[in-house]
Parts: sequence; C-alpha cells; structure tokens
Amino acid sequence: MKKFITAAVAAVIATSSLGLAATTASAQARGYEQTQDRRDDRRDDRRDDRRDDRRDVREDRREYRQDAREDRREYRQDQRAYARYQRAERRYNAGRWQQPRGHRYQPYGYGQRLPSAYNAYVINDYNRYGLRAPPRGYHYVRNGNDVVLAAVAGGLITAVIAGLFN
Repeated sequence: MKKFITAAVAAVIATSSLGLAATTASAQARGYEQTQDRRDDRRDDRRDDRRDDRRDVREDRREYRQDAREDRREYRQDQRAYARYQRAERRYNAGRWQQPRGHRYQPYGYGQRLPSAYNAYVINDYNRYGLRAPPRGYHYVRNGNDVVLAAVAGGLITAVIAGLFN
C-alpha cells in the first residue's frame, strides 16, 4: 500500500507539475509572441520612418531641381528682354558716317561712357531702322555701323546693336 500511495502522490505531483509547466510554457509562448509582435511593430515603424525620410529627401531634390529650372528660365527671359549686345537682323543704308573731330572709331560696349561729342549723331527716326522707342532719358546714337543706346545725361551705354548700317 505504501507503494500505491507513493505512486499516487508522485502521479499527482507529476500531473500538477506538467500542468504548471504547460501553463508556464503557454504563458512564455504568449509572452514571446507579444514581444515578437512588439519587435515587428518597432521594425515596421523604423521602416516607415526610413521611407518617410527617403520621401522627404526625394521631395527636396525635386523642389531643388524645379527651382533651378525656374531660375534658368528666368535668366533666359531676362537675357532676351534686356539683350545688351545684339546683332542687327536687318541692315540699313544710311549716309556716310564720320567720327567726331578729335575722336577715332572705337567699338563701345555695355557699361562704357559715350563721349558728349557723339551727341551730334543722335538717331531720332528710330522707327525707320526697326528700333523700339528708347526709354525716357535715353537716346540712340550712331557709332560707325553700330547703334548705341546711351543715357542722355551721362552717356552711360545700356545696349549696343551691332551692324545696323552698311
């Protein structure tokens, strides 16, 4: 009988320890699954953060390229609108040009000053030569075969139209 009781007690202890082990194992498994889920969530969050960062960088690059493109476009428009040195599309016959007394022919460029002696060669009939009306305070002056747009007061040259006359 002692053997029977010992066996029964051992069986009860074994089954209770197995049940305890099973509940512990299932709790551990649930805990593992929960930690695994948390890890997966963190990994997904990091992945999403990296995607957002890449997206932001991509958008920044796109904006930079677009700004650069707009700057180039504006620069080209400015160059067309304010062409400082132009080639004449058409040539006109005009009387012979003689340089002012005491001066020799010199090709003038943008930003230089035109001597006041050249004021005798002001072109008043600019429409005849396909020129636009000069801005207020400026006039067209002939210099050899070229036409120069200069300020009336100081003679500062703002545009040169090369080869307008034969």
